[in-house]
Amino acid sequence: MEDPSYARTLARLQKLCAKAEYCRSDVYRKALKALDGDAAQASRLVDSLVEDRYVDDARYASAFAREKASLQGWGPIKIRFQLRSKGISDPVITAALEDVEPARAVDKLERLLATKARSLQGDPQFRLKLLKFGLSRGYEYEAVEEALNNLPH
Repeated sequence: MEDPSYARTLARLQKLCAKAEYCRSDVYRKALKALDGDAAQASRLVDSLVEDRYVDDARYASAFAREKASLQGWGPIKIRFQLRSKGISDPVITAALEDVEPARAVDKLERLLATKARSLQGDPQFRLKLLKFGLSRGYEYEAVEEALNNLPH
């Protein structure tokens, strides 16, 4: 006989996963909490969701990378770091980052730097602060340097 809380939790998580993308670790945490810390039941539940394709780390990583790059203006370093923190494997992360169009990422970085540059006009550390800002957004040093060189003076 199956635990009624397991069935209820499975149905709730299926509904949740049908509406938005979640990675395996996020769903596991939700299942663990809903099942009062029963790790074996939570693992079984997550395996069931993965098997039924409600949860797919590759699909999640791809959507995450595209969204963070286009909406938040995150660079590949920051995206990779965040996906790793969610337990996504490096090959899956690399594949997800390939979904981000490099030209759009460069354009987004240049727009972010131009906006930030307006707020730093007259600052003696103008270039350094812009460089740090670009790096904090998760872009490689070379990409930020090139974008800074392309800024109108």
